[in-house]
Amino acid sequence: MKKEKQDIITFKVPESLMEAMKGIPNRSEFIRTAVVAALDSVCPLCRGTGVIMPKQRRHLEMFLNDHHLEECKTCNAVHLVCERGPHAQVNDVGSV
Repeated sequence: MKKEKQDIITFKVPESLMEAMKGIPNRSEFIRTAVVAALDSVCPLCRGTGVIMPKQRRHLEMFLNDHHLEECKTCNAVHLVCERGPHAQVNDVGSV
């Protein structure tokens, strides 16, 4: 099996972050893992920017007509709840 080609990316960090990372034995692997985890958790609407466009906002407002945000009583995570019926909402972590 052919190994995937790797590229080199460099970036600047504040001195405090560099100091905090000094004890990490394989900083490259740590950073790769952190970036992959962060990309896996990116908001599907804003794609990690924290901002949605006006057209996206209109779609979101239409969606929120039948949905609302609720805090889970078990884990305190905020999640979407569909108001159309209990079959469409998640009540507890891991159950539908």
